[in-house]
Amino acid sequence: MVAPVVVAIDGPSGSGKSSVSRAVAGHFGFGYLDTGAMYRALTLWCVRSGIDLADQDAVAGAAEDLPLGLGADPQDASVELDGEDVSAAIRTSEVSAVVSTVATNLQVRAILQQQQRDLIEVLADDFGGVVAEGRDITTVVAPDADVRILLTASEEARLARRSTQLHGTSDAATVAAVHDEVVRRDRDDSTVSQFTVAADGVVLVDTSDLDFDGSVAAVVSAVVAAVGDRLAAAVEGRAAGEGQ
Repeated sequence: MVAPVVVAIDGPSGSGKSSVSRAVAGHFGFGYLDTGAMYRALTLWCVRSGIDLADQDAVAGAAEDLPLGLGADPQDASVELDGEDVSAAIRTSEVSAVVSTVATNLQVRAILQQQQRDLIEVLADDFGGVVAEGRDITTVVAPDADVRILLTASEEARLARRSTQLHGTSDAATVAAVHDEVVRRDRDDSTVSQFTVAADGVVLVDTSDLDFDGSVAAVVSAVVAAVGDRLAAAVEGRAAGEGQ
């Protein structure tokens, strides 16, 4: 038996961690966990339920009982609330504008971080490996992950990517429109997580001058460099099992 591989990827807004993480998970056939979606889903649930986001105890209570379902397939990483697909709803500007209030609630973070640890363990066992991405993954949630990667990029590159993600273009007007959101998210998230300096054992991958394929290749290379022997053994093991 080959031990499952846990890959943890952190980085600021617009660094490309979500799209790159999905691609890396797909490349290795691993499960995928988007921890940021958990905070967004909780935010949407509270808004819909009329819970005051400033009431930290009430929001934490909602986190305990959140009827959340996350798709682990990187090709179909759906998000469900009480059986409803909210994959698109949690990415709206309305949720983006207030999610930091939930994400900086320390009670909520403690609850969701434990849920994330549990999910990482389950998905790693189910898929033989998992790529988990989001704030605090490399330092708090999975500090013992086999591979810990900090994706970073210049502010200019991150703004352009966020603009394209939200509006399909990165012209000057749309970049200006997302500037405040990205800067605010960086500021708010930095109050509860650290992604500006890589901790010991964290691989720094700067994607400022890389396109999407180049960013994926850089992360894949980092994973192979760290756990290549185990990956090869897992492939051999699957081949042997299929041949029986």
